[in-house]
Amino acid sequence: MTSHDPSSLGVVPEGLSILALGTGDAFSATRYGACLSVEHRDGDRIHRVLIDCPHPIRKILREARDTSDLDVGSFDACVLTHLHADHASGLEGWAFFHRFALRRPATLLTHPAVARDLWAHLQPSMGVLLNAKREPVAMREEDYFDVRTFVDSIELGPFRIEARTAWHHIPTIALRIHAGGRCFGYSADTAFDPALFEWLAESDLLVHEANLGPAHTPYAELAKLPAEVRAKMRLVAFPDELVPTDVEPLQQGRRYVV
Repeated sequence: MTSHDPSSLGVVPEGLSILALGTGDAFSATRYGACLSVEHRDGDRIHRVLIDCPHPIRKILREARDTSDLDVGSFDACVLTHLHADHASGLEGWAFFHRFALRRPATLLTHPAVARDLWAHLQPSMGVLLNAKREPVAMREEDYFDVRTFVDSIELGPFRIEARTAWHHIPTIALRIHAGGRCFGYSADTAFDPALFEWLAESDLLVHEANLGPAHTPYAELAKLPAEVRAKMRLVAFPDELVPTDVEPLQQGRRYVV
């Protein structure tokens, strides 16, 4: 639960909105890796969840912020779609900041198949800390994280977060996030899947990847969708050289009302 003084609300609108923190793919030379701040404002109260956490997350937040207090401690949780570095390389810094600066575990929401490999992914760099006597102390996942797994849906504050598995190289989830009577859909990384897209298309605003390779969605597949669907869709995690004309790309640092 995170509340903020009304004087620091900036341009955060009432209801559900997203702030595009990063819009690039794994090889982008001009943009940060794909990550989003999903926010719900009700009067003077703002709740936020971070979707994915690339490095350097605090710099990403500082450069994108349009309110005076946007930082790691502004978020109720991080929702992790998968463990590829362009989506998860900031988790070490995110967790260390929670432990040493905020002095509380980082709440992490994800699918059990993603959570299964989380500590194996992080343990080599986080599994030992030195104490005041410079003695090594073994650390566990729960020393850093409050991991809450879900298969279908989970509730956190005003948010109801739904998951559906995507087609990708490693376990990955697409998301629908509901709050205030609106719904935001996020494909994460996935091969084009008509059934998944039909599930996502029920959203009021849909952010979909458009990248290369068998485990991603070709832009051409999205460009030929009906105009009414493309009108509520924005692209993310697309190559730097792609210049889309039929679907609007997310602009890094811009806020979108759902």
